[in-house]
Amino acid sequence: MNFARLGLEAPLFFRSFRSRLQSPSLANKTRWLSTAKHPIVTSSAAVSSTFKKLPTSGGSVSKQLPIIDERMENHLSPTRTRLLRKKRLAIDELSALGFLNTRGYTTADEYNLEELQAALKEQNLYETKRFFSTDSLDGEHNVLYVAAKYQTGQHPREIFFFREGSVIFWNCTDIEANNVLNFLRSFERESYVSALIHGESEMMPYTYIPAAPVDVEGDLVAESSDYNASTSRAFFQNGKFFVTADTDNFLYKYTFSNAMAQSIKLGIWEAQLDRYIDSMEYLTEDLKRGRRLRISRAAMLRKTGELFALRHQINLSSDLLDAPDFYWDREELEGIYLQVCSYFSISRRTKVMNEKINHCVELAELVSHNLNDAHHIRLEWMIIILIMVEVGFEVLHFITPEKHSLEVLPLSDSKH
Repeated sequence: MNFARLGLEAPLFFRSFRSRLQSPSLANKTRWLSTAKHPIVTSSAAVSSTFKKLPTSGGSVSKQLPIIDERMENHLSPTRTRLLRKKRLAIDELSALGFLNTRGYTTADEYNLEELQAALKEQNLYETKRFFSTDSLDGEHNVLYVAAKYQTGQHPREIFFFREGSVIFWNCTDIEANNVLNFLRSFERESYVSALIHGESEMMPYTYIPAAPVDVEGDLVAESSDYNASTSRAFFQNGKFFVTADTDNFLYKYTFSNAMAQSIKLGIWEAQLDRYIDSMEYLTEDLKRGRRLRISRAAMLRKTGELFALRHQINLSSDLLDAPDFYWDREELEGIYLQVCSYFSISRRTKVMNEKINHCVELAELVSHNLNDAHHIRLEWMIIILIMVEVGFEVLHFITPEKHSLEVLPLSDSKH
């Protein structure tokens, strides 16, 4: 019985029993999310068998990725901060209320969407619904929206591919998502490791609502002033997506997917920054103890370039600092986008990352100046040593007596 939902405190017996269950020995054996009651596991076997035959770029059959709903201990992404940010509920509790799952991953720096679209068409499992550009200039198409051709349930299965390396699954099972991730390997540029991909993934519940104004499950939709059922076809509330089951609702799903992709990409960059900070920790210890820095000037230059490349991606190449231009004339979509971004604390996390990067830049500049000073000192000592050697030769030249060689003249002929 859930005593918290009834507003009561659990009895002492249950609290002691719960504390025993939360011991480290038992907690390591507990799955974070349970997929025993997932609705479309059996029907995805056909999709799984088809994708398993697809070779990767190396020509060998790709390996099955870890199950998505398992919590992965990833040294690249410290769990002490990431777990506090992710607010998730068990699948079985939400499934009982009619909720489906939206799963998001960032697997690489970039996708080749043109080749991916051609490969999906040849595979004949998904059909392209939209391939469009979100740029205000309508330049390169950067979003590929596909749907499964073969229905396995009441609701459609859809996927959004973003050119910046993110993929969002709507109503797809673990097996299907893993096989699509394996299939994506051939179209990635600068792929990430599997532990980082799964450690920084996101999962959000969503459900379909009727177009007519009705109350949805009482407290789930609550009586919020932000929600006007007569005009809104989609909204975000209490960490859940609500969207109507219209055939042209892809813009609302794209908005939810876009915000999720931004959060996941930011999580990847947070993990990279954490790894960078860990790699520079020994230098701060050397500076603290006055030891000789154990890094070369060339290596330090590469580390500085890595730091500025990360800063460029966050502040210049992404839309983390402001809403994308795509929502400029779409006020309803912009409101939903900003709500989801606020839920994921994207603005605050971006500000924290910039503060950390500023501290790392100061450390990198200090180390670079120290290495440059040491290099200049070595050059000066080399010049001093060369001058001393030259002076030594001159001194030897003046001290050593000159040896005059006798000139031998040929004897003149005495014959007259």
